[in-house]
Amino acid sequence: MTGLPVGANATDVEATLVTPDGDVTDRRLSDLVAENPVLLCFYTADFSPDCTDEWCAFRDFDWFAAGRDVTVVGASKSGVGMHRRFIDRYDLTFPLYADTDLELASEFDVVYRTFGVSKRARRSCFLLDEDLTVRYRWLGDHWLDPTRDVPPLTEVHEGITDALELESTENFGF
Repeated sequence: MTGLPVGANATDVEATLVTPDGDVTDRRLSDLVAENPVLLCFYTADFSPDCTDEWCAFRDFDWFAAGRDVTVVGASKSGVGMHRRFIDRYDLTFPLYADTDLELASEFDVVYRTFGVSKRARRSCFLLDEDLTVRYRWLGDHWLDPTRDVPPLTEVHEGITDALELESTENFGF
């Protein structure tokens, strides 16, 4: 398996972040975790059907969308313009890193080559605390293409709740 393990410290990488209101800034991970723990989710690209399903599910799963306990942040190879269109089209409430060179994905050890050719980020989620320590992780492990796995939101929610010792909340059957 690849990916930073639970208990490891992530590098304080700076990358271009597109916010739901369209602002674009270079933000360090440490800036984001200063406000809330961060669930950093790597995905393939904006507008691919599986990624659209993933982000709409995060949007629709109220616990994540509320942002009370955890800030959800996406990261993909898509650029700033594509992120803006993706956020607008699906009314997403989460910021997205434009990791066009996969530097952020490399720091989390989730880069691989599709069929040995095209570099991509393995679909994965990492919960980071204020010290950038990985408190929970989920990694896609599809036998052929790990970008095809979609994070199981119930499992991710439970992992975060356990890792942060939060009270369990109603999850509306998810």
